[in-house]
Amino acid sequence: MLNKMKKDISRRDFLKYLGLGTAGTALFEGAAAVPAIASGGEHPSFDVPPSKLKRAKETPTICAYCGCGCGIIVYSENNLITHIEGDPDHPINEGSLCPKGSAISDVNTIVEKINKRVPNKRRVTDVLYRAPGSSDWEIKDWDWALNEIAKRVKKTRDESFQEKDDKGVVVNRTEAIAHLGSASIDNEENYLMHKLLRSLGIINLDHHARL
Repeated sequence: MLNKMKKDISRRDFLKYLGLGTAGTALFEGAAAVPAIASGGEHPSFDVPPSKLKRAKETPTICAYCGCGCGIIVYSENNLITHIEGDPDHPINEGSLCPKGSAISDVNTIVEKINKRVPNKRRVTDVLYRAPGSSDWEIKDWDWALNEIAKRVKKTRDESFQEKDDKGVVVNRTEAIAHLGSASIDNEENYLMHKLLRSLGIINLDHHARL
């Protein structure tokens, strides 16, 4: 029977039936998808949530996480961030974002009930110090923290400073301190920071954008 059908259907007829079948399938799937897209929540079984970008203000800016300078668009409503996405018109990233750029708004948290972003209550805004052997964190002021950091840097540098290496070459360095740079500061601040670090003999310098 199958052989007879093969003989009765020409190549032209086979292609015609194949085209009709494909078109019919596409129309059927498109018709089934229309209620979900166009209903706007009118049908209870195809409830479409409101767009997070509706009535939002668009503010183009630059991602601060590394030196690439990718463009991002910040969507906000009533001065609250509602969405972040890459800027498709920016020549560097053309709309794409790395995981860091995509999470640039994570200093805020979204509240589902009102669909808004508010300041994250877990964001640390105080200096926290945990003494050696302790399991509790203490809140300290910035003057105490900066003085403590300076004392520990000096102590570590004095104990580990190396004037000459094993071959007698003058190196004036310490390998006991490392620095992980920030892309959230500008070139001038980075220049001053590196001048300070190199004057202390610190040679282990890196940047967090490489992680």
